[in-house]
Amino acid sequence: MENILSFLDVPNTAFILLCTSLVMLMTPGLAFFYGGLVSRKSVITIMSQSFFSMGWVAIIWFAVGYSLSFGPSINGIVGDPFYYAFLNDVAPHTMYTGNNGGLPLLVHFGYQMMFAIITPALITGAFANRVNFPAYLIFLTLWTLFVYCPFVHMVWSPEGILAKWGVVDFAGGIVVHATAGFAAIASAIYVGKRVIRSDGTHNIPFVALGAALLWFGWYGFNAGSELNVNVVTVSAFLTTDIAAAFAGITWFIIEKIHTGKPKLVGFLTGAIAGLATITPASGYVSISSAAIIGIIASIVCYCAVFLVRRHLDDALDVFGVHGVGGITGSILVGIFASTIWNDKGPAGLLEGNAMQVVKQIVAVVFTSVWSFVFTLIILWIINKFTPVKVNQTAVGNNLDIDQFGEDAYTEKAE
Repeated sequence: MENILSFLDVPNTAFILLCTSLVMLMTPGLAFFYGGLVSRKSVITIMSQSFFSMGWVAIIWFAVGYSLSFGPSINGIVGDPFYYAFLNDVAPHTMYTGNNGGLPLLVHFGYQMMFAIITPALITGAFANRVNFPAYLIFLTLWTLFVYCPFVHMVWSPEGILAKWGVVDFAGGIVVHATAGFAAIASAIYVGKRVIRSDGTHNIPFVALGAALLWFGWYGFNAGSELNVNVVTVSAFLTTDIAAAFAGITWFIIEKIHTGKPKLVGFLTGAIAGLATITPASGYVSISSAAIIGIIASIVCYCAVFLVRRHLDDALDVFGVHGVGGITGSILVGIFASTIWNDKGPAGLLEGNAMQVVKQIVAVVFTSVWSFVFTLIILWIINKFTPVKVNQTAVGNNLDIDQFGEDAYTEKAE
């Protein structure tokens, strides 16, 4: 066997492994973020949904997910499901060919696996307290295979139909946030409103811890998506932080004006909205553009959350924050993309390329419809075999005891 060190880019490989670890940390972060927002009697249920994704989606990714996403294209929509199945014929020295070389395919496999894990976990906030765990496991499987993997291939594989057309998504505004956001709104419609309303955010320190882990991990999410250590990596890192900072402060100000009180949860929610919105643009725009995107993110997402709450029970505002954020950022990259900041990316509207905005809008509409429709179909099919909705009247507000036989805050007698 040829010595792997002769063609391995050691610094770059080490950096992507670090980014893989950062993105992995985002799923426990999401568990704490969601766990703090729900009732104290359903915290185990919502956190379990995120943590189980770390196990089950990893198995799906190993078995067929990576192959569907990055295998040789069958039709521009999915890859050959058998090409990388169970990492068939992949050795330690097998190299990934999608960047400048020197990166083992196993590293790319692991990095992308972390994206696959967190994406369906994002959806769980929309149907908090209303879905049976067995139904969720089936949903996790079908949604990953029929929604997530096709969009990874279409957008991030060089042979994907959207990628070939010129649609760009640096780190997942379309692939992750738009798909999860519209799946969330479809799920909220399907399961309906809660019979017994939550008693509200039960642990703000949990929310703060989760948001901190998400923000920290997002550097690996965005900067790592360059798959190389170069100037684009640096700008993607900084645009990520600047957008989150401006978005968090903007949300904080809007909420103070709207409600009369500034709120920590509001600041944290705004920062997450900024992170979701900058994600598709992070490696294509300037630092100043990221600041503008962060401000726009908070204004648009705050309004979306306010409007959705009046009509649907999207319990943890998944659509308003992640869905609307991902859509907004995916369109804004068509406006602010600059070849000065990434000479391998497209020029945006401000550099005279109006067609890029059109491409981004078409991709967003296509993604939204696909995810929304397939999510409804998947839930309808699952319900034919096992009930999707919990019996809220029977369960009351103690979902953790019903689903897992555990109580997060059991008080022991002295």
